[in-house]
Amino acid sequence: MSYLIDRHPSSDSPRLGAMTLHPVAESVPRARRWFRKFIAPYNPACSVDDCVLMVSELVTNAIVHGYSDDPWIVQIEWFREGASLRVDVHNPGYPANVRLRRPGADEAHGRGLLLVDSIAESWRSGPSRFGGTVVSFVMADAWPDS
Repeated sequence: MSYLIDRHPSSDSPRLGAMTLHPVAESVPRARRWFRKFIAPYNPACSVDDCVLMVSELVTNAIVHGYSDDPWIVQIEWFREGASLRVDVHNPGYPANVRLRRPGADEAHGRGLLLVDSIAESWRSGPSRFGGTVVSFVMADAWPDS
């Protein structure tokens, strides 16, 4: 797995969908449900269940770690990049605060990015074009016939 800090995300990829969520716990199951519904018409060959798990983890992290003095939202976008699927989760947090942890067996939290790191082809974090932070993952061969 690879981890990249991307300060200039590509805007050349066609966006397949997007969601805007309030930073509340109820948004996590909503993100899972709607991502599954919105990605289905594109019939990706990669595991949608794995993507839904990673979306859930990143939205949870965005809600828990996002911060702003003003009202804010979590934004999710997904893109087709050749044969790959890229999912971006944006929040108003600080990019430097995103880090892969290796929690102990007795710790209840801290495994979200570890899951993403173990499932995705790659992931990255950096400044969001909306301000704040974006954390993204890529699933290779989502459309292998491309």
